[in-house]
Amino acid sequence: MLAALVVGVLALPPLSASGQLPLLNDLLALGQGGGQAPSETPTQQNAEPPLTASPRARCLRGSHPEPGIQGRVPAGSARNGLDCNVSLVAHHGQSGGFKVFRYVDTAGHVCAFYDTALLFPTNALRLSGESHGVAVLDMSNPAHPVQTDTLTEEPMLSPHESLNLNPKRGLLAAVLGNPSTYPGLVSIYDAHADCRHPKLQSSALVARLGHESGFSADGNTFYATSTATKGITAVDVSDPRHPTAVWHGNVLSHGMTLSQDGNRAYIANPTDGYMLILDTSEIQARKPNPQTHEVSRLTWRSASIPQNAIPIRVHGKPYVLEFDEYTAGLRGDNDAVGAARIIDISDESTPRVVSNLRLQVNQPKEHNEASRDPGADSPVQGYAAHYCNVPTRVDPKVVACSFIASGLRVFDISRLTRPKEIAYYVAPTREKPENGYKASDFAMSKPAFAPGRQIWYSDGPTGFYAVRVAKSVWPNSHRRGCLARRAPIGPRNIGRVRLGLRRRALLRRVPAPRRRTKHSYRWCVKGGRGTVSAAFNNHGRVALVATTAPRHGNRRVHPGSSTRALRRAYPRHRAVGRAIVRANPRSPRLFGVRHRKVRYVAVTSRRSLARPKTLRKYLRYAGVLAKRRQ
Repeated sequence: MLAALVVGVLALPPLSASGQLPLLNDLLALGQGGGQAPSETPTQQNAEPPLTASPRARCLRGSHPEPGIQGRVPAGSARNGLDCNVSLVAHHGQSGGFKVFRYVDTAGHVCAFYDTALLFPTNALRLSGESHGVAVLDMSNPAHPVQTDTLTEEPMLSPHESLNLNPKRGLLAAVLGNPSTYPGLVSIYDAHADCRHPKLQSSALVARLGHESGFSADGNTFYATSTATKGITAVDVSDPRHPTAVWHGNVLSHGMTLSQDGNRAYIANPTDGYMLILDTSEIQARKPNPQTHEVSRLTWRSASIPQNAIPIRVHGKPYVLEFDEYTAGLRGDNDAVGAARIIDISDESTPRVVSNLRLQVNQPKEHNEASRDPGADSPVQGYAAHYCNVPTRVDPKVVACSFIASGLRVFDISRLTRPKEIAYYVAPTREKPENGYKASDFAMSKPAFAPGRQIWYSDGPTGFYAVRVAKSVWPNSHRRGCLARRAPIGPRNIGRVRLGLRRRALLRRVPAPRRRTKHSYRWCVKGGRGTVSAAFNNHGRVALVATTAPRHGNRRVHPGSSTRALRRAYPRHRAVGRAIVRANPRSPRLFGVRHRKVRYVAVTSRRSLARPKTLRKYLRYAGVLAKRRQ
């Protein structure tokens, strides 16, 4: 540790904020000084689902899929890249690091920020000519990124995994990180006015050490974490020109992410392999001599080296997306890949894993069989996860992860307990110093999301990428909603709900249903009267659509109409069962009648009409025919 600190000191020129290099004993004092050590809670390992791979993506025509098992990239197979349900939008630069961010400033400029070094100063020895530090891209046209600036303060040259953006205030911050922590020099830039040229606010030695970081949602607190030692520093950046440390904690932390209110930190412990939920409310409230409190610790069966944990909410319920890096390390099994998982924190004192996001090559047997693939024999590369991200922390439908040698992987988490892979992109492999000249991907960065189903990320040996996921595999992102109050009833549709559509295609046309079952969807109708239901056959296609809404109909016949009006409008009507009337012998329209009133209107196929038992089954699925009327 002392050697690392001395190396860090020798590397530091005069600080921007003061113009003077701090004394060595000041740096050592920051690295070894006192701090609060919260009382420890016991580490839990609660019931969790089986450790299986997520279902692999089904590649559309035009894809260039991986040649074997999910996630494996054998030698030579990705020379021109691999892709599944993804198209390349743009590529920039020749090296990448650990973070990619998207930001829109107050003037409407769209920018990307990404660090360009996996490990400084080794990348500084490269003579290829590309810029070093944090690259700033003008992404007004995502297909043609333009580099407008490079941030070169010492922490931006070597941020390691600490580069962080607060979107509310437009603050970009980093703490000098690695080799083996470095002293905690923090640099802060302001990008809110013109993100194409962020303005340096300060560089100050306000943290102990550096490696990873966290940022409160209000943008007033930057947390510097040191990973290898017990040391977190909370830095008040409410005035970014004069940052001040407000808390030092003797807590071991890799990455950490704060809750929306800043009162909880979700911390990845890299040494003992668990997620810590830490109460940070006193820091957030700026109480004098703030104290933190451990809420709980959770480990899991496949823990490798926990990297970070992101809190999300789904249908109002709190969860955490946690992801590990690399393989074993902790428990001596080189085929124990941590990958990623979703954790239910409804009871934060007893969190539990509810699902895993894994590739087949992450499974022990397959991982061992792939151990001689390019990059797979490296302890800091290989077939493992590193960073994941979501497009929104409220009801996200998608998770994107950098899976190092497996490239960028995209998962659908519409069903939290059953995530599935929907797309991937493996950049064209190149023999570079970053991958030990083994022609493998080194995707380590936290991805960023952009409109139009775009994902931005970086690959260590080859730079920044913007890719677009195919619309047909992107999960429906609608919020739940009601269908139109008025809707015509055609021979194959009621409004926009049409026979023959699969669930995914249907949800691209209409809002998400209020109620879902294995065999049906049900929507409310604007105005609060009636519902629309779709019943699905065994192939997952809409087989019948029914409505009870009083303004859905044709020929002035709708739910609530009298049977007399029905007879006048459809003089050739005929009964096809108890309380079921067909508009005419060839029509697909059905009317449910009771007490001389039309109760519902439905459309179905002639094939269903020819099979009374099947027809009644679909009507029951749609909720308009009670079982006692079979």
